[in-house]
Amino acid sequence: MEVLYPRCAGLDVHKAMVVACVRMAEGRQVTSEIHQFATSTPGLLALSDWLTEHRVTHVAMEATGVYWKPVWHVLDEAFELVLANAAHIRNVPGRKSDVTDAAWIADLLAHGLIRSSFVPPPAAQALRDLTRTRKQLVRELVQHTQRIQKTLEDANIKLGTVISNVVGVSGRAIVEAIIAGETDPETLAARGDGRLQCSRDALVEALRGRVTAHHRFVLRQHLQLVDARQASIAAFERQIGAAMEPFRHAAERLRTIPGVSTIAAHVLVAEVGIDMTRFPTARHLISWAGLCPRLDESAGKARSRRVRKGAPWLKTVLVQCAWATTRTKGTYLNAQYHRLKARRGAKRAVVAVAASILTAAYYILRDAVVYRDLGGDYFTQRDKVKVAQRLARRLKDLGYDVDLRVAAV
Repeated sequence: MEVLYPRCAGLDVHKAMVVACVRMAEGRQVTSEIHQFATSTPGLLALSDWLTEHRVTHVAMEATGVYWKPVWHVLDEAFELVLANAAHIRNVPGRKSDVTDAAWIADLLAHGLIRSSFVPPPAAQALRDLTRTRKQLVRELVQHTQRIQKTLEDANIKLGTVISNVVGVSGRAIVEAIIAGETDPETLAARGDGRLQCSRDALVEALRGRVTAHHRFVLRQHLQLVDARQASIAAFERQIGAAMEPFRHAAERLRTIPGVSTIAAHVLVAEVGIDMTRFPTARHLISWAGLCPRLDESAGKARSRRVRKGAPWLKTVLVQCAWATTRTKGTYLNAQYHRLKARRGAKRAVVAVAASILTAAYYILRDAVVYRDLGGDYFTQRDKVKVAQRLARRLKDLGYDVDLRVAAV
């Protein structure tokens, strides 16, 4: 097998140490040298000097949690780095050790058998950390809100059945009054805003319950945690706004896609960056995101056509954007959803729309253009004859005679 990189290295990265194997090929003679380094900054600098002494040009490592990131930051400027998916480079069973893993990675790299994972530039990595942490905080906020609802239900306070958001303006005022010791339903209902959709009588009946000191303590703690999460989310959003300044124009162009909100545009930029040269085509980006069917065949039969496991942080946001487009009438994406839903079902149709959104984002970022919608009647105008024939068959099935003629203009 052809050797692409005569002098390369494989790294087996752990929390406290890095096992490095340098592979050197001189003609048909191959030699290797193995050394262990600490993952502290002095240890990683020593690793860089050791690789430089051996005239290494390419270095490969596994994506092990967050432990690979400090190694990547130290070696990035001096060597051509390759980040490998651990599932793609498994060693032969029964030969598992740190030394053999490093040597195996070096051998695979030397022959060009490692497909490099996508690593965004440092600015996008920082933005990615912010957007992902914000999403985790939102999840925690939702969890504490649900626990408040659970505690109210335990006290037989049916506030969640008449108010959509128990930590909104009206819900919060009522919950705070309950924590303060108020038990009269009429007094509690008076705390509600006059714009509530439920009637006053329904609100009063929902507030008749049995609240104990235990319930008040739990509600107080969860409400304080809700306030803390909301403050943290606001701080992260301010920081995200500052970090998005270099990518502001790209985010504004992405927002022209139907269903893509400001937060979704930030996530798109954070997860894929703005340099689309890393993906040869839009299909490569869709495959990386996990929005295309997997290829799983044996004996000429397809065993599975489920979507691949891709970028979970990006995929969930794109699916949310796709659901938003289903409520935006008169657009190409809305027409695509309803066209596919009739044949493939709602979930598959939404995944297809999410892939279309990512395709549009690819060309918007690559060409620095805004989104141009093809229109809700795109499929009808493209296949006028097929649409007419399908409708004619439907009328015939209902017992009508149909004669198709082109209308005079």
